[in-house]
Amino acid sequence: MASLADRRFVKMNGLGNEILVLDLRADPVEVTPEAARALARPGVVPFDQAMLLYPARRPDSSAFVRILNSDGSESAACGNGTRCIAALEAERTGNSHLLFESAAGLLDCVVRPDGGVTVDMGAPRLAWNEIPLARDVGDTAAFDMAGHEVLGPASFVSMGNPHAIFFVPLADAVDVERLGAALEHDPLFPERANISFAQMLSHDHILLHVWERGAGRTRACGTAACATAVAAARTGRAGRQVKVTLPGGDLFIHWRESDGHVLMTGPVAHEFSGILTPDMLADAA
Repeated sequence: MASLADRRFVKMNGLGNEILVLDLRADPVEVTPEAARALARPGVVPFDQAMLLYPARRPDSSAFVRILNSDGSESAACGNGTRCIAALEAERTGNSHLLFESAAGLLDCVVRPDGGVTVDMGAPRLAWNEIPLARDVGDTAAFDMAGHEVLGPASFVSMGNPHAIFFVPLADAVDVERLGAALEHDPLFPERANISFAQMLSHDHILLHVWERGAGRTRACGTAACATAVAAARTGRAGRQVKVTLPGGDLFIHWRESDGHVLMTGPVAHEFSGILTPDMLADAA
């Protein structure tokens, strides 16, 4: 882990979703799960996701992005984190249209004049084996999970990472920590899952609370907002354009009919920057 010392980091957030950015393009080095957990400790640089920028693999891309959760596990997608790195890259280069590579595919980003960022998150994956689920459940838009029938049917969507969405009468009344932690590890999810509890406030407005796999309860989750918007449209609860209100603020989601891609628009915020030290990278007790 010593090779990470003296690297500059930037701490940002997207609607309160805490993001750590490490630009490793000039001198790539592996960031281990142990290093991620060490940095995420309270009092160091706590984060929900770390966005690690590596040299681009194609000429039209700014970087290849690797994403680590605070528990050291890997994620293929992070919408709020993608908005953060797009804003940083736009500031660095002066370009407002940016492309990143990720394990989930290409991420096309536009930084808007008001400072907000729109990210093309690609098309959702809706087949059981693409999400993935442990078995074919039939209709992935509505399935009663054993032991959790009281929540109503779950909708399953992948936005590069697996999501289960429950539409509930009062999202604020849900015990997100207890249910989220249990459902994340349900045997139906071989790669674990992000768990969302959604309340329809109107045909085009959703209130959302999210438990993220590998990070726990977060103030916002961009991929969960996208997955919930898709689930709401699939089940007839909403159209293809909705506002999703999370504890950290609002995201605007458009499930584009022409190509099936999901566009997410929202703000970013800089918090602080600094230099990694050996003490920061010490193993957690």
